Amino acid sequence: MVSTLGAPARTSATGPGPVLAAVERLEQAPQADALIGAIRRAVRALPLGEARDVLHGRPLGHPAHPLLVQVPIGTWLSAAVLDLLPGQRRAAHALVGAGLAAAAPAAVAGWTDWAELPPEQARVGLVHALANSAGVLLYASSFVARTRGRVWRGKALAMAGLAAVGVGGALGGHLAYRQAAGANHAEEVAHLVDEGWHRLGPVPDFAVGRAVRTSVDGVDVLAVREAGGGIRVLAERCAHMGGPLSEGEIADGCVRCPWHGSRFRLSDGWNVEGPATAPQPAFETRIVDGHVEARLLRFHESRPRS
Repeated sequence: MVSTLGAPARTSATGPGPVLAAVERLEQAPQADALIGAIRRAVRALPLGEARDVLHGRPLGHPAHPLLVQVPIGTWLSAAVLDLLPGQRRAAHALVGAGLAAAAPAAVAGWTDWAELPPEQARVGLVHALANSAGVLLYASSFVARTRGRVWRGKALAMAGLAAVGVGGALGGHLAYRQAAGANHAEEVAHLVDEGWHRLGPVPDFAVGRAVRTSVDGVDVLAVREAGGGIRVLAERCAHMGGPLSEGEIADGCVRCPWHGSRFRLSDGWNVEGPATAPQPAFETRIVDGHVEARLLRFHESRPRS
C-alpha cells in the first residue's frame, strides 16, 4: 500500500506479538528433547492394549482429549463463580472435587496423544502438560484446604489453579490450531481431486505387493497391485501427521504408516489401528487400454467395507 504522499504506509504490526514469539521460540528449543524422548518411551510402553486407540479417540473419529478436558475446565470455572457468591461453599467444594476426578482420564488421553507428536509439537505439549499438572496440584491443595475448613485458602489456591489451567489451555489451542496436532492431515484430498476418472499409468508400472507412489490430479497417492490383479489406491499422506504411507509396511491387506504406526485398510482406507483417528481417502480403480485409472470415493461410497 502507498500513502498519498508517495511514501510507503506503515502497517499496524511488524511481526508476532511477545506471547506468540515466545511460543514459537519454545517450538524450536531442543533443551528438553532428551526428557521428551524418555517420557515418550515410557508412555508408549504402557500396557494399554486396545484402550490406547480409545484414548486416541479413534471410535470418535477425532482426538478424545479435547472432549475430556471440558469436564474439569467446566467444573473448575463454575467453582470459581460460586466462590464469588455467598453461601456456596459446599457446591464449590464439590465442583473442585469433580474436576479433579475428571482430570485423570483427560490427562491419560493427552499423554497418549502427546507421545506420537513430532519434536516441535512435543515441546509445546510438554509445557502444556506441565501447566495443567500445576493446575491439578493447586486444585488438589484447594480441595484439601476446603476439607479442613480453610475456605479462603482453598479459594486462593483454586484461583491460582484456574490461572495455570488457563495457560495450559492457551498452549493447547496453539497445539491444535497453529500446529495442527490431532487434525486430519488428509482432509484436503476431497477438495483437491476433481470428480471422475484419472489416469495413473500403465499396469506394468505397479509391482505386485509393493507400494508405488504416484499422483492423482496432482495429489500424491500410493498404489498397491494385488496378486489377483486388483489395484488399491489410497491418499499417500497419512491422516495422522502426514507420514509417507508409500514407505510403510504392506501386510494383511493394510498399510502401516512408518512414522507412528497407524494402519489403514487398502480396500477402503479405514483406520483399523491408531493413533490416526480419521481414515485415508480411498480411490476406486479400473484398467482401460492397459492403463490404471482411479476415481476418488466419496465418504458415503467407501465407509466402511469388510
